[in-house]
Amino acid sequence: MFGGIPARNGVNAALPIHLGATGVDDVFSGSDNFLMAFGPEANPAGLIEGLGKRFEITQTNIKKWTVGSPIQAPLDALQAIQQKHPFRLDELAKVVVRIATSEAKTVNDRNMQDISLQQMVAVMLVDKTVSFRAAHDKARVEEPDIVRERAKIELVPDERLERLYPQLVAVVEVTLHSGATYTQRIDAVRGTVQNPMTREEVVAKCRDLMDPFLGGAQSKGLVDAVLNLDAVSNLGLLRPLLQRRK
Repeated sequence: MFGGIPARNGVNAALPIHLGATGVDDVFSGSDNFLMAFGPEANPAGLIEGLGKRFEITQTNIKKWTVGSPIQAPLDALQAIQQKHPFRLDELAKVVVRIATSEAKTVNDRNMQDISLQQMVAVMLVDKTVSFRAAHDKARVEEPDIVRERAKIELVPDERLERLYPQLVAVVEVTLHSGATYTQRIDAVRGTVQNPMTREEVVAKCRDLMDPFLGGAQSKGLVDAVLNLDAVSNLGLLRPLLQRRK
């Protein structure tokens, strides 16, 4: 959805030109320009502010987990606890997740797996990660291991965290049958500008999405080509790497 619509708009913009249509050289100039139509109160000087020095693409957030945004921080927190304090599932008594009240409404026990906090936290408990496939596997909703761990999860809407919104903050507390309790707070979600992923993590995310459709070898070739785009003499060479082979 997110990638398809901009691509469609680009094609739709190019087709009239291909068919001979004409247009203005600069949509931001003239009496009936883009800004007058869409932002009459805008400051035109902002278009060139920091030009050549500030690059907005470097302010891009990348989702580490293929789940609803309010679930990102809880998964970060739970994974951190699992790594710092490894525990067996039969040792686990309860998991309490605190997020902003408005976020909780969005992800509380939803039917869609990838925006159900309880389902995704249960997957993280069982798999120690959340892959794209696991996040969208409807059958796993009824998987015995998932059902058992899901029953241990409590979602708490937190007004204090609501006051921090739109910053996505989560506090996860894991309690074991032994009485041991581990707490992790996440203030900057992994993949955001404040806590960016490493190149290796970004590649791993891409491979998780592409490998099932393109195959491991082709996905690796595409990643290598994109990471060395300045050395690609003809962008048409990327097309075979983007096409799923029969």
